[in-house]
Amino acid sequence: MTRIKLTTIALALMTCVNVFSQEEKEEEKKFSLSGSVDTYFRSNFNASNDPRNANGAVAPGSSFANLPGFSLGMVNLIGAYEGDDVGFVADLVFGPRGEDAVFASPAYKTNGSSNIVNQLYVYWNVSEKVKLTIGNFNTFLGYEVISPTGNFNYSTSYLFSYGPFSHAGLKADFTLSESSTLMLAIMNPTDATEFNPSGSYALGAQLGISDQFFNVLIDPAFFEIDFTGGFDLTDTVFLGVNAAYLNGKNNRPGFYGAALYPQIATSDSFKLGLRAEYFKEDGTFGAIGSGVANSSVFATTLSGNYTVGDLTIIPELRLDSGSDNFFLNNSNAPASSLSSFLLAAVYKF
Repeated sequence: MTRIKLTTIALALMTCVNVFSQEEKEEEKKFSLSGSVDTYFRSNFNASNDPRNANGAVAPGSSFANLPGFSLGMVNLIGAYEGDDVGFVADLVFGPRGEDAVFASPAYKTNGSSNIVNQLYVYWNVSEKVKLTIGNFNTFLGYEVISPTGNFNYSTSYLFSYGPFSHAGLKADFTLSESSTLMLAIMNPTDATEFNPSGSYALGAQLGISDQFFNVLIDPAFFEIDFTGGFDLTDTVFLGVNAAYLNGKNNRPGFYGAALYPQIATSDSFKLGLRAEYFKEDGTFGAIGSGVANSSVFATTLSGNYTVGDLTIIPELRLDSGSDNFFLNNSNAPASSLSSFLLAAVYKF
């Protein structure tokens, strides 16, 4: 009798432990930690690699991947809790690329902790077709993103570099049908990702139809429209498209441009892609920050993506050709073009 009772109790305890263990595992599955690490080597063909030259540029005027020699990108750590109805995302960045990405973040306190925050938001799935998000989130405009794991090319375009990086505000995502979505947002002025310093607000909207996205941003300082999309031409050939127009207010410079992203998969582990971009600024900053008014640039970037497990190796050739002498040549004389080579390693986890 005693032996039967002991056996029964043992089985009951094992069952409880097993149930508790399963519940614990289910809870653990809701929290995830992901991110990436990237580093690269960069060198010019027709110009000095010394960034201290003050009479011209020795790197493309686009964001990131502009440091000479063996250089660092960033460490990206993303913690997320995904519940059935609510959740959060905390996206932290460390390193030169991360610092450039959150350039306006430490506005509240000099050298504050928020200068590592790329995204920080909470969300509520109100229903199967409505989702509300509040906090700091990356922009909905443009083809490219901050994380190198989301881009085919390692260096970035002028359209990406001149567009907003992130917003702070409240947005609502609506599923209209199986192939169409709508996003509406009210946000702080662009680049005010910690708090609102002016009391004015920006409005944003995105209409998605079959993975083609039409974007509008009405900011106190400018108005921008943007198209981002892509098409599978064949099973192995893809064509990405991005076009944008920004009209500045109160003497703020505006710009417009377009980029094509043809890509071909030659095998399961290797893809080859080209970015061809035209960008023109109608203000006084110059298309690459050179101070030359109403300047333009045409940039072509040929990139390969070789994947080994979670590691992607990206060799890249880039040619930037400007309407004026933005750059320097090997003799440190003004030049209208710059050619460079880059080799990047991006690990995603």
